Amino acid sequence: MKQFTSARDVLNPEALVKEAMELKKRPRGSLRHIGQNHTIVLLFFNPSLRTRLSTQKAAIELGMSAMVFNAGQGWQLEFEEGAVMNLDKAEHIKEAAAVVSQYADVIGIRTFPSLEDRERDYSDFVLKQFQQYACVPVVSLESAIRHPLQSLADWITIEEHRPAHRPRVVLSWAPHPRALPQAVANSFLEWMKLADVELVLTHPEGYELAEEFSRDVTYIPEQEAAFEGADFVYAKNWSSYRDYGQILSQDAGWMITPEKMALTNNGKFMHCLPVRRNVVVADAVLDGPNSLVIEQANNRTYAAMAVLKRIVGDME
Repeated sequence: MKQFTSARDVLNPEALVKEAMELKKRPRGSLRHIGQNHTIVLLFFNPSLRTRLSTQKAAIELGMSAMVFNAGQGWQLEFEEGAVMNLDKAEHIKEAAAVVSQYADVIGIRTFPSLEDRERDYSDFVLKQFQQYACVPVVSLESAIRHPLQSLADWITIEEHRPAHRPRVVLSWAPHPRALPQAVANSFLEWMKLADVELVLTHPEGYELAEEFSRDVTYIPEQEAAFEGADFVYAKNWSSYRDYGQILSQDAGWMITPEKMALTNNGKFMHCLPVRRNVVVADAVLDGPNSLVIEQANNRTYAAMAVLKRIVGDME
C-alpha cells in the first residue's frame, strides 16, 4: 500500500478488515518489530481526540516512533502556486511537505473543509497538495470529504457483531447545533458499498450527499421506515451538500430514541464520537446494551495498525 486516503487505495478492503481483526487478537507488544526504525509524523490542521491517540497508539504498538504536530496553531501554510507571500503565510507547501518527508517515513494528515467553497473542498485540496509534494506515503487522518480510518474501524465493528444473515445497515442523519462536514457520512457509504450488507440511507430533504458517495445506495426519506428490521443504525450529522455548509434543519424529531430503535431487529447503535447527548441520540440508547460507540473507538487503533503495517511492509 503506497498511501491511504480512500477505499480506492486498498486492493482488497475486506481482507484489510480481517487483518485488523487478527491484529486485535495478538498479544500487546508482539508486533513491535514490524515498524522498528520507522517514524510517522502526524499533522493536525484541526483538533482530534480519537484519531490522534488511536493512530499514535497504533504506531507505538508496531514499534514506530510517532511525532505529533498541531499544524493549525500558528503554522500558516501557503498552498497556491505562484503566490506572492507578503501576508500571513510564512511557508509554502512545497518546502513544508518536502522537509517533513525528511523527518518521516509516513505522514498522517488531518484536514478540515471550509464548508464555504464546495468545489475547493471536494477537490480535497490540502490533502492532494501534501500528496503532490511529499516524498513518503500519506495517510488521511480525515480530509475535507472522507474519513477512511473511521470507516475501516466501523466495518471492523460491524463484522465483530455481524448476525448470521446479511445485515441491514442504516446511516441516519441526526440533528446538531453546528454545521459539520460530510466526511464521515461520505466515507461510511463508500466503504459499506464494498461490504456484504444491505445499505440504507435516511435523511431530511436538503441533506442529500454527493452522488459520488450516495449513488446506488437505497434512500428512504422516512426515518422510522428506514429503521424497520435494521441490524445496525449509524447516526451522524452533516451539513447540506446542496446548499453547501448550511444547516437547513435542526429537527429534534430526527434524534435517535429508544422508540425508534425498537423498530429495528434488536439493532446495534453506532456513532463515530464525539456525540451530543439528547440532541443526536438519547441517553437511553447511547448508554444501552446495544450501543457500540466505545468499541468503535477502540477499533480505531486496530484499523490504523492494519494500514500502517501494510504501508511499512511495502517499504521493505
